[in-house]
Amino acid sequence: MMAALSAWRVARVTPLGELNAPPRMTGVALRLLVQVVLVASLWHGLYSHTGTTAGLDESQAVTYAVLAVLASRLRELDQFAGRDTVIQHMHFGTIVYWYLRPLPPHRYYALRALGEQVYGFAWALGGYLICLAAGVVEPPRSAAVAGVFLLSLLLGQWVLHYIMLATDQWCFWALRNNSAILIIIFAQNLLSGVYAPLWFFPDWFVTMSGFLPFQATLNVPLSIYIGRIPLSDAAGQLAVQAGWVVVLALFTRFLWRRAARRVVSQGG
Repeated sequence: MMAALSAWRVARVTPLGELNAPPRMTGVALRLLVQVVLVASLWHGLYSHTGTTAGLDESQAVTYAVLAVLASRLRELDQFAGRDTVIQHMHFGTIVYWYLRPLPPHRYYALRALGEQVYGFAWALGGYLICLAAGVVEPPRSAAVAGVFLLSLLLGQWVLHYIMLATDQWCFWALRNNSAILIIIFAQNLLSGVYAPLWFFPDWFVTMSGFLPFQATLNVPLSIYIGRIPLSDAAGQLAVQAGWVVVLALFTRFLWRRAARRVVSQGG
């Protein structure tokens, strides 16, 4: 019982920073609204004089783009405002408390990330239902597609969690990861299909991205949703996503062990 209560308190750390600040929630809602409207208008405009491009028709492209915007909300909470980022803890010396608590640092990080993603999912789901009711996005073609999409989305967010964790762990060796975060965010948005579906890119780019974990985070689940990846091929894609989860989990676990030997802070 006490363990569950402790996990609940950790999981809600970052969401409470936004829930207790109504102006921030209003800003999030307005930003999502503007992004959805602009992205939908952009893709409607691009398809105004064509029927199908790169294997996508207009409704598929708009659905993909809008869902990509909503999915970006899953990991968009502002940890910096709450001074709870790894780089801040390293700078002020408070990272040492991660290793003095009864809760191990890897578990604290995982629980906090889980709370952020559950909260972000609530925002994304609300936006999705509104867009679905307004006819901005298409519904899934079947219940089976919806189920496989949700499983793929879960695996994709798991992969993204480990990517961001590895980026934060870089602080234990470099003290600061500002540049690394900017690079990873750009690579994630580009190679996962946030800016545009990967089928619009050259063949060499698509082939290259297949050797990286980024497309497993978003491109695969959204491709399943719009029908670009048929259910008959979904099992292979899910296996690739699961493979990345295992590889990155082992890698970040190794980094946690190494990081414990390098707890150095600029402020303490």
